[in-house]
Amino acid sequence: MSFPLRFDVAPREPATTDEIDRRWKKFQSRSRAVSQPLAKRIAYRALRWSPSLLERAKNLQVPKSSEASADQVVSAYAGPFPTNFSEPSYPESDKVPSDVLTVLISNEVSITNVIDGLNATVAKTSATWLLLIDPSLDATQRNRVASILHSGATDDVDVVYGDECEEDSLRPVCKPPFIGPHTLLSYNVVGRPALLRIRALRDIGGFNLSAGRAFEHDAYLRLQESGSRFSHVVKVLPGGIPAKMLTEEFSKDTVRVVNQALGRRGGGSAEQGEFPGQVVWRPQFTGQPSVDILIPTRDRIDLVRKCIDAVTSLTTYPNYRITILDNDSVTKEAREYFAATPHRVIPAPGVFNYAKIINHGVANCDAEFIVTLNNDAVLLTPDWLEQLVGLASLDDVGIVGVKLIDQNGESEHEGFSVAPFPQHLRSGVNYLAHDTFISSIRDVSAVTGAVQIFRRDFYNELHGMDEDLRVTMNDVDLCLRSQVAGKFVVYTPEVVLTHAASSSRGSLDPIDDRRLFMKRWDILGSFRDPFFPESFELLGQTIFYRGN
Repeated sequence: MSFPLRFDVAPREPATTDEIDRRWKKFQSRSRAVSQPLAKRIAYRALRWSPSLLERAKNLQVPKSSEASADQVVSAYAGPFPTNFSEPSYPESDKVPSDVLTVLISNEVSITNVIDGLNATVAKTSATWLLLIDPSLDATQRNRVASILHSGATDDVDVVYGDECEEDSLRPVCKPPFIGPHTLLSYNVVGRPALLRIRALRDIGGFNLSAGRAFEHDAYLRLQESGSRFSHVVKVLPGGIPAKMLTEEFSKDTVRVVNQALGRRGGGSAEQGEFPGQVVWRPQFTGQPSVDILIPTRDRIDLVRKCIDAVTSLTTYPNYRITILDNDSVTKEAREYFAATPHRVIPAPGVFNYAKIINHGVANCDAEFIVTLNNDAVLLTPDWLEQLVGLASLDDVGIVGVKLIDQNGESEHEGFSVAPFPQHLRSGVNYLAHDTFISSIRDVSAVTGAVQIFRRDFYNELHGMDEDLRVTMNDVDLCLRSQVAGKFVVYTPEVVLTHAASSSRGSLDPIDDRRLFMKRWDILGSFRDPFFPESFELLGQTIFYRGN
């Protein structure tokens, strides 16, 4: 499988400090300018806790004015997302590219006949591309879609896909520019409409009759396994998979094809997720590899005690050890706790440097896997280590992260997006849609170091965290370097912890850390997040649509 070795677009001279500061000030200024007003935040929280408001919101129109009432503001969250999305326009050209064969996928025809017909077509056609599209579109619409997708059909690409628009809705289903292999196990990211290269389909033996209604998802999984390249056209297009196809049969077929894909990749199990066509999957791993859990702290035994008590009382995985990394604790309570605890305590002295503390801890461990765990995180998922070890055991995975909920019960972390600066994705806070994307196991650019797992040997291959990034961005930098080294970073929402953010050390954001990180990865410059919809931009607490 091809892999983006870097995420900045092209080799370049590092930006100067003045240029980095200019970018940061501009980003901060834009973020402040679009931050959600107080009325909007209050309205959304009311929506979260009030089913009656939610029902009312479904019947209201999206506000056009900044002077919208509270009820209208609520409707914005129940309707289009992002709120600035409007119905897309399409070029007037209705000429079908000569090398494209369009096939209508009807839900009214038996799936056996559909797949048999497709395979017969693939076997005999002289066309280069196959366009799969819903028959609800008229001929002019189909031709325009074919033309738009064909614009991304270069010689080195085998699948071209666009964004979709939900039926009877202005909500776009926007997609990332890179199809992560672990995201594709969770749901059919590619979707429809899509152009598929006929030669690539022939190479994998065509469509699989046993895949049933999930035959497209199955084909994309097998194409990806064969090394096929996928290309994204940033256009919201009609002709996607219709809602009437998203049946119980479709979901069962999806689970089956994902189980088959896991079998080809070493084993595992899948079950139906929350949404039609969504799968919750677990890879198979053998034995019970050893795990060292590293908990850094300076005093704050009140936090440490809650953190460790949750781990020891809930964890069902047997082969783990807890190590407390003591960064110059001075209180009597801390000394007494460390003297009495059955867990290892390793001194990690010196001025606070998170990267240095973790590197020191890893250097004093011998387990196969390492978990970093903030002292203000409290476990909620008993089989967390079974899940994390399973994902981190995959040959193509370097680091795995989890879902965090803050002290107010709101989402705090569901993976990072770098669009254009690294920020936590937070459903119900800045990601205002409850959908397949946000609720799936998926590939991400980075996960927070508050809870991470990685192989100790791989961490050492990366030479650990960069100690020049003393406080912030060391976790994101590690994740990006993991991907440069050819291993994905995976986020799972199936493991959940509460996290009282900044309760231990307060809110720290050294400017030198930020400058170094931004220079290294050309942040707010050429960097593009491959796993977050490229038509989305996150400013402050608001995601804006910038596509089409």
